[in-house]
Amino acid sequence: MRKIFIAAAVYMGLGLVSGLYYRELTKANNFTGDTQLAVVHTHLLALGMLFFLIVLGLAKQFDLTSSRLFGWFFWIYNAGLVVTIGMMTVHGTMTVLGHESNAAIAGIAGLGHILLTVALVLLFVVLGRRVTDRKA
Repeated sequence: MRKIFIAAAVYMGLGLVSGLYYRELTKANNFTGDTQLAVVHTHLLALGMLFFLIVLGLAKQFDLTSSRLFGWFFWIYNAGLVVTIGMMTVHGTMTVLGHESNAAIAGIAGLGHILLTVALVLLFVVLGRRVTDRKA
C-alpha cells in the first residue's frame, strides 16, 4: 500500500509542477491560444493523485494488494498515464512554440489510452473478485 501512497504523492507533485510549467511557458512566449498544456495539470491531479488516493482506500478496505493482478494493474496504469501525459505535454509544448504536431504523437497517446483501459479492466477484475469473496 505504500507504493500506492507514493504514486499519489508523486502525481500531486507532477501536477503542481505542470501547472507552473504551463503558466511560465505560455507567459514567456506570449501565447494566448488553446493548448493541451492547460489540462495536463488537472489530468495529473485527477487521474494520478485523486485516483490513487481512491485506490488506496479500496486497497485498505478490500485487501486488493494481495491479488497478483493488482501488481499488473498498478504498473500498467502508471505506464499508460505517463505515456498519455507525456504526449499531452509534448503536443502542448509544440503548440505553444508554434510547431505542428504529427500523427506519431497522436498514435503514442493512443497507446497510452489503451494501457489505461487495460489497467482499469484489471482493477475492476481484482475489485470484483475481492467484493465477491467478502460476501461469501
